[in-house]
Amino acid sequence: MPVNPGIKYQLAEREFQESDTTVTKLKALRNMMATVPRHKSSEGLQKEIKEKIAKYKRLLEKEKKSKKRGSYLSLKKEGVASVIIWGITNSGKSTLLSQLTNAKPEISEYEFTTNKPEVGVLDYKGVKIQLVELPALVQNYFNIERGAFYLSIVRNFDLIIYILDQTRDIKYQLDLLNEELKKNDIEKKVVLYGTKGEARFSLSLDELKEEIWNNLGLIKVYTKSVEKKNPDYPPVALNKGSTVRDLALVIHKDFVKKFKFARVWGKSVKFDGAQVGLDHVLEDEDVVELHIN
Repeated sequence: MPVNPGIKYQLAEREFQESDTTVTKLKALRNMMATVPRHKSSEGLQKEIKEKIAKYKRLLEKEKKSKKRGSYLSLKKEGVASVIIWGITNSGKSTLLSQLTNAKPEISEYEFTTNKPEVGVLDYKGVKIQLVELPALVQNYFNIERGAFYLSIVRNFDLIIYILDQTRDIKYQLDLLNEELKKNDIEKKVVLYGTKGEARFSLSLDELKEEIWNNLGLIKVYTKSVEKKNPDYPPVALNKGSTVRDLALVIHKDFVKKFKFARVWGKSVKFDGAQVGLDHVLEDEDVVELHIN
């Protein structure tokens, strides 16, 4: 007999897959357990869910204990997006953070120099993106000191830049990342960045910045005042698929109530200066001039 889970179970399972924190994942698992069909064919699935519930209870407890050990064990997301820099020891994580941001992490030839999160801000064409370097990735990362806390950061952030030391075994490094993400039920987009060589993962810093931006699912939109010729700076960051209404709400909620029309210059219109309404979908680099009553 097949398991044939119902719609409530499927929704709970989707919630688990899309959750970014230990608390929400544990809640989803409990919903999965409450809605899974009860018959012999589902016994294996029930066992798997129970094991995951126990695992996430341990993880939650470990995170709570970690946060009590020091005030730095809380990392607030800042900017329009937050990105992890990760890799095996001595792969070039700290060097990359210092090249992309204003951060000054300790850089050394010795292994495991980074022993706490190092934070910097990438300015991408006026958009602020938070970058955080984590201590080196190793097997059974959950079990290292403060490993649960570091994994909670990965879970809660938007993207991983995974550094590949191209002088060492690439397959091992990729397998290690995939294994640790799978083991800890983390699904994130990953940008691969190769160091120490000319292999296929090598990117210039400018190319890496573009890769980061392209994988965040964001667009940057410039606003323009009616009386001005040039657009304002910096741009506004929005999710892909956002509309003029979304932009207006970011600027001021009254702009939607008083909205008359907007003029747009850019890829989302057939001709520059086209007049559009609130439901017009914007694209990256568009310039928008809002007209209100």
